Formats: sequence, structure tokens, C-alpha cells
Amino acid sequence: RHYATPVEYKREEKDHQLGDYPQLPYISTQLRPAKGWWDLQMRRNYGEAIHEEDDALNMWTPDAPPAVEPSVALRQFTLATLAFIGFGYVVYKNVPERPAIPREYPFNGLVKELGGLEENKA
Repeated sequence: RHYATPVEYKREEKDHQLGDYPQLPYISTQLRPAKGWWDLQMRRNYGEAIHEEDDALNMWTPDAPPAVEPSVALRQFTLATLAFIGFGYVVYKNVPERPAIPREYPFNGLVKELGGLEENKA
């Protein structure tokens, strides 16, 4: 009956290594609005406190993953795949016919004259 026992909420203790430095939330700067900052590239105001792990949260880190539900992602992937296949089908059906027929050579495709084997007919 472990699932029925109440869980005690433990408050996160302040990091003692930070000292008086403010404990900022772990949120990527990529999630901030694009305009309205002193430094538009880093999305930061002048004199603003920088997070302790700014190298992992600034604009130069890999993109923050968007919150996309798996069913929405599957639907979008399916639509993109069907659009790709549909485009290929439309192109395949709209290719014009060849303007000429393939050339036919006399004497069994000129196999002897071109010095080839019987399997390599033109």
C-alpha cells in the first residue's frame, strides 16, 4: 500500500555554494519573448542577474524542446509523409510520354559489330 501513503513535500533547500546570489528558476532564455530586452540577442536586460548555469540556459545552447503531445507529433508526421507521397504520385502521373521511340539496331542489336556478348544487347 505504498501508493496510498501521503508524500511529504520537501522544499528545495538553498544552494550553499551560491551564498547571497539569487536562486533563479531553471528556464531557458529561448523561451523568453523576442523583443523588449536591452540585449536582443541574449534576451537579457542590463544588470540582470545571470543564472548559475547560464552556459546551459542561454541562447547558444541546443534548442529547448517544445512541448508537443505524442499524438500531435504522430499526426503531423503522418500528414507530412502523406503530402510527400502525394506529391510524388502527382509528379509520377504528370510525366509526359517519351517524344520518340527507342532506337532499334539491325542484326540483333549490333552485338557482333560492336564486339559485345549476346547478353549485352543494346
